[in-house]
Amino acid sequence: MQPNKQKLLELAHYRMPFGKFKDSYLVDLPLPYLVWFRQKGFPKGKLGEYLNTMLDIKDNGLEPLIRKIQKEFPKE
Repeated sequence: MQPNKQKLLELAHYRMPFGKFKDSYLVDLPLPYLVWFRQKGFPKGKLGEYLNTMLDIKDNGLEPLIRKIQKEFPKE
């Protein structure tokens, strides 16, 4: 499976739109917060998809990849 480069760039720069962590990059969300979302149910749509993906990324120790993308491909 080929990763979608555009979606990966968007994920790296996506910010939490509400709540305690509003305006935080998803990669900066604490792992327990993402686990809580999994237990309660991810929101519908793109946010839920990205929160679920970020949980997988954190579970697999791939946060440095997202941070590298943020640094090397800053949002315009």
